[in-house]
Amino acid sequence: MANILQGIRILDLTRIIAGPLCTQTLADMGATVYKIEKPGEGDDTRRMGACLVDPLTGKSTSDSALFLAYNRGKHSITIDIASHDGAALVRQLAMQCDVVVENYKVGTLQRYGLDYESLKAIKPDLIYCSVTGFGQTGPMAKLPAYDFILQGMAGMMSTCGLPDGEPGGGPMRTAIPIADVTTGQNAAIAILGALFHHQRSGEGQFIDAAMLDSAVALNGHLAVGYLMTGHSPTRVGNTNPIASPTEVLECADGRIVISVGNDRQFQSCCEALGVPELSSDEAFATNVRRVAHRDALKQLLGERVAPLHRAAVLAQLSAAGVPCGPINDMEQTFAEPQARHRQLSIHLPHSSGASAPLVRSPLQFSKTPVEHRAPPQLGEHTERVLSELLGLEADRIAALKAQGVI
Repeated sequence: MANILQGIRILDLTRIIAGPLCTQTLADMGATVYKIEKPGEGDDTRRMGACLVDPLTGKSTSDSALFLAYNRGKHSITIDIASHDGAALVRQLAMQCDVVVENYKVGTLQRYGLDYESLKAIKPDLIYCSVTGFGQTGPMAKLPAYDFILQGMAGMMSTCGLPDGEPGGGPMRTAIPIADVTTGQNAAIAILGALFHHQRSGEGQFIDAAMLDSAVALNGHLAVGYLMTGHSPTRVGNTNPIASPTEVLECADGRIVISVGNDRQFQSCCEALGVPELSSDEAFATNVRRVAHRDALKQLLGERVAPLHRAAVLAQLSAAGVPCGPINDMEQTFAEPQARHRQLSIHLPHSSGASAPLVRSPLQFSKTPVEHRAPPQLGEHTERVLSELLGLEADRIAALKAQGVI
């Protein structure tokens, strides 16, 4: 059976993470994604971090873990869009595509006739998604932005980390680029909506995907709570301020998380850990009282599990129906039986000859399963796409290559 987006063509003018994640999601669902990269250099992320090793030469390829993570299933085409001929080629490619996605600074692509208005004039039904830090308008619209900046500006860092006054206290960013990731996901959702609208109406449209919008929206109930009360939430570390015990506890060989949501679960927790008397202690009789005496309760539970192996503790708690889990490093994560069962780690044949280790797409469809394809090497598909899609002859392609356009 065909993939959901089979037959849909995406022109990808994005780099780094947010835009590439968006187009990777669409590629996973069957869209053909043409990723335009600068000749000889490519996406900046190709050179960030450890790179895949060519098994024949033993040398590193231009395919880093960061690039591999966000560019699965795409066609790489090298074109210098800053050149007259290069910009013309990209415009021709856009005319063959249903969607254009870009993440240049506001106004940049207008110089090359690759902005929405220029392309709309020659393809009125085009769907065009622009991913930027702050959106198309406003006092910060033309400023550059990175994930770290948005995590701070959008309020997320003010709620992550340990409270002031505690050792190590202070604002903390997430290790994963969460503002980039959520923006890329939202952009993909918006494009799917625009494709559905196009299917019904034949109309194209412009999508303004701003990292600031996505990052602020990600605050969810914390943001709404502020809007309701005027009080900004503060950092509480790993503690849930409205339920107890919801804590990180340290066993003899590693840390675990427990998250008790009601009195019944608390009673089960105490029985599983061999301290049933705690559930009848007046100080811990209700969630309200447990929250009020959180530190004392955490110390008692911590003392109980400290000499025990975490596998045994987790087994006891799970058997009793208490929500719990380990705090894993990456090695432990992929060794988890459930992670193995879900086949979250995959290996795909890469055009370098290597086997590329990747994380499986989280999209699971019963009728139209995702087809995983390895990320491309720089310029891997340039000649074939220009020949097949645009009809360029071999001598024209050779001339463009000699001129440094492709």
